[in-house]
Amino acid sequence: MIESIFGFIGRPFLNIFESLERFGVFILFQVRLFRLYPKVFKRPTILLTQIDIIGLGCLGVVTLTALFTGMVEAIQLYSGFHQFGIESFIGYTIFLSITKELGPVFASLMLISRSISAMAAELGTMKVSEQIDAIDILGVDSKEYLLVPRIVATVISLPLLVIWFDFIAVTSAYFISTGALGINPIAYQDTVMRFGELNDIMTGVIKAAVFGWIVSAIGSYIGYHTSGGARGVGQSTIYAVVYSAVAIFIANYFMSSLFLYLNW
Repeated sequence: MIESIFGFIGRPFLNIFESLERFGVFILFQVRLFRLYPKVFKRPTILLTQIDIIGLGCLGVVTLTALFTGMVEAIQLYSGFHQFGIESFIGYTIFLSITKELGPVFASLMLISRSISAMAAELGTMKVSEQIDAIDILGVDSKEYLLVPRIVATVISLPLLVIWFDFIAVTSAYFISTGALGINPIAYQDTVMRFGELNDIMTGVIKAAVFGWIVSAIGSYIGYHTSGGARGVGQSTIYAVVYSAVAIFIANYFMSSLFLYLNW
């Protein structure tokens, strides 16, 4: 009875320590990969292929998400701003919220659902079918050949996707605001031009680069360490999506706090 009570009390602490251990192993694994990053440019074909798969593969879903995000935000902000007679400030508010927050986060989530899940599944399948072991046996560093190009490609692709997301979302919000909601287009543009800054866009781009590294590092790590056959591949895909999405929201909070502290 007493052993069961102590076991019940101690199990959460044991789980915490095990999670910290796994996180430490993940960090050490990523630190060892840093020395391999410069070598990715020795195989530009592989890098460009991964940019095509990871970045261009997400372009359609990112465009669709951005289109409706801008339209919905314009409608929702109008209903609030109209009560105070400050509809002209909708333009800058939409521009600021999309470029700093919604663009990086939503584009990252779309990339996770489309590309990171596929990355984890592909690497997991290669792991359980011993294809990765075969690459190592042939004398090729599987981490340099499989992981690094995917991580670098994601870091390159996600900021570009975010810039595209910002453009589509801001444009769709403009047309809905001026065309359907009756906001003066001159006043709308004036607030954006007067208050909008390049730093607002750069904040989102910097976030996107960091988010790209985070999600690709998680997805590739989980896929690379898959075990347990077909069931293990499915579990790795789920873990990659869930952990990446949660990590994005956590990182977004800390980066937003840092930019606020730096008055960026």
